[in-house]
Amino acid sequence: MPATHATYKTIALVVRQNTAGIEVPVAKLLDFLRESGRSVVLEEETAAHLGMAGLPAMSAAGIGEHADAAIVMGGDGTMLGLARQLAPYDVPLIGINQGRLGFMTDIPLESMLPVLAQIFAGSHQAERRTLLEGSVLREGKEIHVGMAVNDVVVSRGAGAGMAELRVDVDNHFMYNQRSDGLIISTPTGSTAYALSAGGPLLHPTLGGIVLVPIAPHALSNRPIVLPDSSEIQIEIVRGRDITVNFDMQTFASLQAQDRIIIKRSPHAITFLHPEGWSYYNTLREKLHWNEYPSTDGKLV
Repeated sequence: MPATHATYKTIALVVRQNTAGIEVPVAKLLDFLRESGRSVVLEEETAAHLGMAGLPAMSAAGIGEHADAAIVMGGDGTMLGLARQLAPYDVPLIGINQGRLGFMTDIPLESMLPVLAQIFAGSHQAERRTLLEGSVLREGKEIHVGMAVNDVVVSRGAGAGMAELRVDVDNHFMYNQRSDGLIISTPTGSTAYALSAGGPLLHPTLGGIVLVPIAPHALSNRPIVLPDSSEIQIEIVRGRDITVNFDMQTFASLQAQDRIIIKRSPHAITFLHPEGWSYYNTLREKLHWNEYPSTDGKLV
């Protein structure tokens, strides 16, 4: 289980690379952590690009074994990469956003120190998120495995024609689909690519997996939400330049008759949010639900 607030003694820091002006807020954060009596370790790529001597640098596995919590300074993409690696270790994650509000990196940079003080004092909300895992089989042999916080996406190449996919759920045939591809998403990922392809929003605590066709040939191919106990099998019937990717960060090239087996991962991730945090507030901010036209036609 994640550490309690009394044991948040060793904090890992992960910082998005090539972020202009990041040195000042990082220095303030390090001072804050040290002054509060906490040990700090840097993720090894963070240590390399910041060039900070005197702090231990660790791989994701090392962070998983030694850290009580990890702070991510960056965007949701940075969080996705780390979350997949730390999922087996159940290290709580705290997201500091480097610009626009993120769905996972939700603490504004300018208010990070007072918010972190509250979180480390135990005034926070812990939120569990499910993940997907998938394996690619070719002639019965496993050739690729991956894990996804957001989604697994099977898609055709830019210059290729439609892909034809056979989809089975729990060994029951669902359909043959001709489309540009198929998104298999967690509730967390329902606000990412799945949303732009016309999928539904799923609250993160729901136990569901959503399948969203990408530009299907038949308009009757609609998004569907399955129980997260489902095992989904996708077979490549035909198509060229087809790939499968996990969170848009790991890829495998596919051939006809390859099969992808997708199911809920036994691992989960925990986000620590400030007290009073609300998923609905985040939706309003990100999707601009709080903007209304004024009398002069401008958004307010």
